[in-house]
Amino acid sequence: MSLLSKVVRCMRTIAPLELADTTWDNVGVLVEPPYPSPQCNKVFLTIDLTPQVLEEALSDPKVGTIVSYHPPIFRSMKRLVQADVKQDIVMKAIAKGVGIYSPHTACDNCVDGVNDWLASGLGKGIVQPIQPALNPPEGHEQAGTGRLFTYDDPTPLTTVIDKIKALTGLPFLRVAKVDDGNQLIKTVAICAGSGSSVLNPVDADLFFSGEMGHHDVLAALAKGTNVILCEHTNTERGYLSAVLRPKLQDMLVNERSAEGDAIEVIVSKVDKDPLEIM
Repeated sequence: MSLLSKVVRCMRTIAPLELADTTWDNVGVLVEPPYPSPQCNKVFLTIDLTPQVLEEALSDPKVGTIVSYHPPIFRSMKRLVQADVKQDIVMKAIAKGVGIYSPHTACDNCVDGVNDWLASGLGKGIVQPIQPALNPPEGHEQAGTGRLFTYDDPTPLTTVIDKIKALTGLPFLRVAKVDDGNQLIKTVAICAGSGSSVLNPVDADLFFSGEMGHHDVLAALAKGTNVILCEHTNTERGYLSAVLRPKLQDMLVNERSAEGDAIEVIVSKVDKDPLEIM
């Protein structure tokens, strides 16, 4: 069994593809190299597979599979040429015998997925999906789109801000406050990445997401909902090291490469949010 096949088997347990929103998302095996290298024993995790991240991955000859949270292949390709960045990434991966897998919204919606990781940093409370999954697979009965977090005890907005900073490691957040912002928070609606479509219909004291449109933020404030935004990938990246890497590593602990080496799961050091504070 190839390294990619082993990773796919584990990822299908961690984040079943049945939970992905395939009406628009592109998940699962995106690149299956016909000639995978037998010496590869490393699985490389990243949020975005940019040219810089790909170079990092391919610079290690032991990397045989890339798990890219965001799918690097999203739209159809009619040709493969180096002038196109996405096509160039695909061809270089194939040339090196490296497979690519993307879980994206399956990882958002699954139990212990990205949204549950975001909720885990808020404190003591009850977590439930905003839109429960229909016929979820075994072990993911509480799966679904977004999360609604309800505090056991109402918590000051300033405290929630501090908790989110601690979880994400960010020194600054973008915050839209209702009135003076000193009210207590009982309910938090959560959606990693771009949250407007999931959060807009929800009644909550606070929306917590990566990004929302200007008018969506204004609409939230008008109905008495505060908003915290971290930038898109800052609500996703910490999940790789905190949850996905150790979970995938544990599932692969008894597996070996074709050459008998133990499989190691690593996280990109180059992958980062494209927006910087200057």
